[in-house]
Amino acid sequence: MTTFIIFVIVLALLFDYINGFHDAANSIATVVSTRVLSPRAAVAWAAFFNFVAFIVYPSHVAKNIAKGVAPIAITQNVILAALLGAIIWNLLTWWWGLPSSSSHALMGAFAGAALTNVPRLSVLNAQVFKETFAFIVLAPVLGGVLGYTITKLIRWLFRDARPATVDKVFRRGQLLSAALYSLGHGGNDAQKTMGIIMALLIAGGIATRNQETPLWVVLLCHTAMGLGTLSGGWRIVKTMGMKITKLKPPGGFAAETAGAITLALATFRGIPVSTTHTITGAIVGVGSGERKISAVRWGVAGRIVWAWIFTIPAAATMAAVSYVIVRAITGRA
Repeated sequence: MTTFIIFVIVLALLFDYINGFHDAANSIATVVSTRVLSPRAAVAWAAFFNFVAFIVYPSHVAKNIAKGVAPIAITQNVILAALLGAIIWNLLTWWWGLPSSSSHALMGAFAGAALTNVPRLSVLNAQVFKETFAFIVLAPVLGGVLGYTITKLIRWLFRDARPATVDKVFRRGQLLSAALYSLGHGGNDAQKTMGIIMALLIAGGIATRNQETPLWVVLLCHTAMGLGTLSGGWRIVKTMGMKITKLKPPGGFAAETAGAITLALATFRGIPVSTTHTITGAIVGVGSGERKISAVRWGVAGRIVWAWIFTIPAAATMAAVSYVIVRAITGRA
């Protein structure tokens, strides 16, 4: 294994770590905003389930990333440039407090770097990108519909219960729903970095396309994700948990459960879905189901949607520029 490959693996793990603290808000915003757990306890809870997710979910997402993003144009430099583009965009949106999608930043960055290397759209795997783009819409919609439905179901089932009883039940329930959501977050997002590292090993001739992801790659990626989640991401937590709509424990439970179901469906299908899109849609659905549409602060939600729209082209542009610089430095494609 060359020094260059080791460096890119370290950079991939840095992306995974940044993904963890950037998307920590997705896992803990609801449980923190409802005050079921303190921020410190919430990140520890989420980080643990981020790490153990590999026990629950098969590595379908990692295999799709490793084999299918742009198989013709993927070189070691393309992978390095894609990581740089995705990291830069993630850090910028974290600084701005916008919960953009790390998944779509990575996919956009891969496309930008690959097309700069081989400027033909045919080099991209249309099926992988078609499914990814479809879930830009489907993930928040499904999360929203499930969030709305679960909220209405809870309100009907507990219509005669005392508020104190409802609060007590769902404070405990949120521990389960937050754990399930964090499992989905770790299961889908850590696999993206696993796929990057496998693509790098394949490009370097160290692994084959049909090889299973080595255990050391799995453990490193889930560890980096868990450590990133432990670092928090408080700017985005505030936006996700407090600015879109005000949540109480039943609403937090509904949002996390809706998000967990959506992530599980996508992960078992091998689709790299956005945890950010998923939980945002679920929170909006809960806000609509608890009171009325006006309960959702649509100005904040709209600002988040604009971040989603710009993520893929912005990350692609940053990766393209990074690829030109990396190619000039290394003297190879």
